Parts: sequence; structure tokens; C-alpha cells
Amino acid sequence: MRIMFQDEARFGRMVRIRRCWSPAPSRPMVDNGYERQFTYVYGAVSPIEGELDWKISPQMNTAQMNQFLQQVSQAHREEFIVMVVDGAGSHRSQELDIPESSYLLDATRHYWLWSHQFRERNWLHLNGLLRQSIE
Repeated sequence: MRIMFQDEARFGRMVRIRRCWSPAPSRPMVDNGYERQFTYVYGAVSPIEGELDWKISPQMNTAQMNQFLQQVSQAHREEFIVMVVDGAGSHRSQELDIPESSYLLDATRHYWLWSHQFRERNWLHLNGLLRQSIE
């Protein structure tokens, strides 16, 4: 079993006109061109193994998340993957295609359930906790 934590990030540029200094009495002229360019990076880290899987993508949507899940599944064919995700829309979509050898755990949804389980019970191994949370 491989435990992974997934998130995505947006990198890019967005032109913003700001104040600038110029000697009096001149007044600088600046063209106001709204230009926005972004690229996205999907990443999943497995802290126990110290490994990172990532994918650069032009968009962030369910189709791209599906491709990333397939990529991670192919990279770790021999292992069952428990991937902790946040509450992003592309993680909760009905069109999300989760590989059979994987389980997505929505951290925002399960946080309170887990916090109560930790208080009520002591597990000797992490596998016991994971087995119970999947059941």
C-alpha cells in the first residue's frame, strides 16, 4: 500500500498596472493590456518512500485529473494507492475515473471522522487505521 498526498498549483503571469516613480513634471504612459497566461502542475508525494509524481498541464479540470491519476497508477502498478486530496471540484466530479488499484480520500470530508477515531482508539499500525477508513 502506498499513501500519497495530492495537490495542484497554478503558475503564470497576470499583468497588473502599478504606480511607478518618474521625475516631475513627466507622467509615464503605460499600455493597459490584460494578459493572463497560466500553467498548472499536478503533484502527489509519498512521504514514506520519499517519491514525487507530477504532471504539467495547460488546464485544471476533471479530464486532466483523470490523466494524472492514470499516470500515477501506471507508475505504481504493483501497489494499492491511497491518495489524500483536498476539496477541489475536479476531485469530486461524477466524471472522475478512479483506477481500481486506487482510493481517493477527501481530507476535508474525512477530517472530523478521523479526528474522532484518533481520540477513541489507538492503532498500533497505520494499516489498521487505513483499513477501517476504507470500510
